[in-house]
Formats: sequence, C-alpha cells, structure tokens
Amino acid sequence: MFDPATFDATLFRYPGAGGWTFAPVPDAYAPPVTAGWGRTPVRATVDGRAWDTSVWRDKTHGTLLAVPKKLRGDKEAGDVVTVTIAPR
Repeated sequence: MFDPATFDATLFRYPGAGGWTFAPVPDAYAPPVTAGWGRTPVRATVDGRAWDTSVWRDKTHGTLLAVPKKLRGDKEAGDVVTVTIAPR
C-alpha cells in the first residue's frame, strides 16, 4: 500500500508511431510495484477527471501514468496537469 499523492506533471508523448501521452510520476511519489510488468493499480485523477488505471515503470522515463485523450481534454505534450494517484 502507499499514501495518496498529488503533484504537477508536464505531459510528454512517448517517442515512436502511435506513442501515448504520459504524466511522469516523481520518484518521491512512485508507488511500489505490485503487479506484473512493473505495474501498480491506482485510482488516478488528472485535472479533476478520475479513473481506475495502473502506473508502470519504464527504464528510461521512470514511473509513468498514461493519460488518454478523452481524460486530458485539450492538453497535449508540454502542458502541465495536476495529478493525484491513490491505491485501489
């Protein structure tokens, strides 16, 4: 288990064709891995929009939260969002 955390993150688009948009999770707030493939199930909120998802580890970028277009609205790579992650 981990404590809920709220932080600001600058969105970035993962390189490559069809790359997803992510909010990096600062190391200080990264929850421990609890599932396969380096994932941790979380309840995520980005700019007031909440959903159940997972964060996962990337060797290059650390802990990442994928933020789907329907949840980030008009925000794109380079924009700052307020993120909360909590256990689920």
